Amino acid sequence: MRFPIAAVVSALAAGVASVSLVAQKAANPTPAGVLTVYKTPTCGCCHQWIEHMKAAGFQVREVDMDDITEVKQTSGVPIKLRTCHTGLIDGYVVEGHVPADLVKKMLAEKPKVTGIAVPGMPQGSPGMEQGDARDPYDVVLFDKSGKTTVYAKR
Repeated sequence: MRFPIAAVVSALAAGVASVSLVAQKAANPTPAGVLTVYKTPTCGCCHQWIEHMKAAGFQVREVDMDDITEVKQTSGVPIKLRTCHTGLIDGYVVEGHVPADLVKKMLAEKPKVTGIAVPGMPQGSPGMEQGDARDPYDVVLFDKSGKTTVYAKR
């Protein structure tokens, strides 16, 4: 059986990218209490959210990637919750524009969940500020099966 060379190269590249991300995580484990944020290099709202987290006292490590889909998949972020950036801290996933106070609350309470998320990119959430304009939004906890629970309303 013959395979087109482009398909073989693409499959090999995908496998190498997957292995390299796993190797990168193993070789550079994040210290406890450090928020590692995976984002694309050109996303302005991601940068604003990171500044919000730093202002709240978080130590942040930024990892720029052209495609963060694999991070979301391996971290267990359900498709319906995925946004522009994914953070990892102390065994939890922080997906999207989650307010810093709620990340701190989750870390203190240590619920048995995969992580916390703000689905979509609601106007007025940290990093998505536009003057006084605000959309109401839910902050949800999610587990490895994809089940969500409203943690807070903003």
